[in-house]
Amino acid sequence: MKHCFYNETVGFFYNNSRKELTTYWRTKDVLVVALGLTVSVIVLLTNLLVITAIIINRRFHYPIYYLLGNLAAADLFAGIAYMFLMFHTGPRTAELSLKTWFIRQSLLDTSLTASVVNLLAIAVERHQTVFTMQLHSKMSNQRVMILIFCIWVTALLLGLIPSYGWHCLCALEKCSSMAPLYSRSYLTFWAISNLVIFLIMVVVYTHIFIYVKRKMTRMSKHTSFHPRYKETMISLVKTVTIILSAFVICWTPGQVVLLLDGLGCKSCNVLAVEKYVLLLAEINSLINAIVYSYRDNEMRSTFRRILCFVCYRNSKYTPTVVKLNTTDRRTLSQNGHFTVDSSI
Repeated sequence: MKHCFYNETVGFFYNNSRKELTTYWRTKDVLVVALGLTVSVIVLLTNLLVITAIIINRRFHYPIYYLLGNLAAADLFAGIAYMFLMFHTGPRTAELSLKTWFIRQSLLDTSLTASVVNLLAIAVERHQTVFTMQLHSKMSNQRVMILIFCIWVTALLLGLIPSYGWHCLCALEKCSSMAPLYSRSYLTFWAISNLVIFLIMVVVYTHIFIYVKRKMTRMSKHTSFHPRYKETMISLVKTVTIILSAFVICWTPGQVVLLLDGLGCKSCNVLAVEKYVLLLAEINSLINAIVYSYRDNEMRSTFRRILCFVCYRNSKYTPTVVKLNTTDRRTLSQNGHFTVDSSI
């Protein structure tokens, strides 16, 4: 029968994994926490702005924007989780109970998993709409809600599994270095799962990129090729390039480091870069809001309305009446969807 160490302290497992556990604040710890809290606050504010914009603007009440709103919610959750980590790291780690330590890690795993799976859902949705020459998916609101529900169920399962058994409290030889209470097999599973999602996303966005480039080449040969369409296609190519580059840069290092730790690489000094790769992954939650939202003209306009709310409120009794102009009327497609100038 295996002997389990449920009554031991966090320090016991850190010593077992040979992970340093400080009892005082070093300059490096203070800098990491300060930078981490700053990033967390910015992530919270930007993604809260995105969610508010999607709620108040009816032009965003379509599947792609619901997915973007859910991505913003996942990134908002990631910001909260990372902030919780910053308040429970450094010398404070030694004071944590096993339960609190698992909560700290589960929050991070759940939020980051939700963000990654959401990115995959958006990639698939964009692939479908681009190849069918539509602006908005024909997916019903009910199906979108089911998809969002499945995303969070998946994230919760992957985030909570270690707390309910997939740990090393009963097998110290299987403890990882980066997460001393987690089993190396779990880290391997989590890293490989995310890398597979990354590969799928790269294939999807590469396919979109190639399709758009070919479409532009064919259309440019015709005199009827509208300049506005060309501009939209170029914008789409730029957006896809930014999305793919930011995603690979922010996520790949962390997943590779986790995989090396999970595989028990003895010569790999994974602890030296642990905090930095995690921060890099968190920064992607900020980049998501910028890339997916700020490149949308209608979204930027809504942001300005929110940020200048006081100005609008003070002038709401002015006789100026905002009417839908001819251009806006033309933005209604045959199926009743607003053809918002969007490059997401």
